[in-house]
Amino acid sequence: MAEYGISVGQRVAVIWDSSSPVEGLKNLVAKIQALVGPESRISVENIDQLSHSAHAESSFDVVLSGMVPGSMTLHSAEVLAEIARTLKPAGRVLLKEPVAAQIGDNNRIKTAARLLTALTLSGLVEVKELQKEPLTPEETQSVQEHLGYQGNNLLSVQMEGKKPNFEVGSSSQLKLSFAKKSASSGKPAVDPAAAKLWTLSANDMDDEGMDLLDSDELLDSEDLKKPDPSSLRAPSCKESGKKKACKNCTCGLAEDLEQEKKESLQPKSACGNCYLGDAFRCASCPYMGMPAFKPGEKILLAENNLHDA
Repeated sequence: MAEYGISVGQRVAVIWDSSSPVEGLKNLVAKIQALVGPESRISVENIDQLSHSAHAESSFDVVLSGMVPGSMTLHSAEVLAEIARTLKPAGRVLLKEPVAAQIGDNNRIKTAARLLTALTLSGLVEVKELQKEPLTPEETQSVQEHLGYQGNNLLSVQMEGKKPNFEVGSSSQLKLSFAKKSASSGKPAVDPAAAKLWTLSANDMDDEGMDLLDSDELLDSEDLKKPDPSSLRAPSCKESGKKKACKNCTCGLAEDLEQEKKESLQPKSACGNCYLGDAFRCASCPYMGMPAFKPGEKILLAENNLHDA
C-alpha cells in the first residue's frame, strides 16, 4: 500500500465493478481504512453508478479504480471525467486496466497510449504509467468471463494522474504593476516653426503671400467636355438584337426606351394636328367631328358616332 501514497486524514474513494472479487474488495477497503485512520470515511462506489452518486466537486484526495486484485475494470470517458470532477485540486487518481499490445477488433479495450490520452483529455495532468505486467491466471479468467475477450495479447497497466491545483471555473485577481513614466518619456517637443508649416488659420486666408490653388484650374478642356451617352453604356447595351435595359440601369438606355414607347403611342397623321380639334384638322381627317384630345390618349368612339358613320 505504500505506493498508493495515502496518508492519515485523507478522503479516499474506491471504485469497483462486476469483475471485482468481493473478498478482494473488502480486504482493500480494510487496508485503506487502517491508513487513513478511523476518523476518515472511505467511499466505495460501483463504476456503473458513479455518475448517480451525487458527490460534490472536490470531494476526494485520492481515487482508486480497478485496483481490487483480480478485477478487470474498463474506464469510459464519462467515468474518467466524473473522477476528475470529484477529485480535490492536486488530488490523485490511481487506476488499473487491461490494455491491448496493439489495436484489435475489440474497440472497448484500449492500448496503453490511448488510456494515457483518455486520462489527459479528462482534465488530469502529470499522467504517467507506473507499472505494466502480464495478466495473472485469475485476471485472464476474469477477462474471458466479463469482457468476452479470448486473445492472449492483453497486459495489465497501472497509471497515475493528478488534478490541477485549481478548481474548474475558479478565478483569481491578478496583481499588475506598471512602472511610472518618467518626465523624459513623454512626447518629444515640437518646434513651433515647424508646426506652423502644417497649420492654416483664418488669418492666413487674408495673407497676400498665401498661394491657394483654384480647383477649376486643375481641369483641362478635355475634362470639361460632355461625354457621349453611348460611351457610358455597358457593352451588353450595344449588342445586336432586341434592346432591353438592365436592372437599375444608369447609362440612360432605360429613359430612351421609355421615351420611344411614349412616342409610339401618340397619333400619327400627315399634318400632326389631329389631337388639336376640328379647327386645325384636315378635311379628310378621321377624327373630324370629335373633341380635342391629349397626345397619346386612347380615343373611344361613342355609340352615336358609330350610327352617324
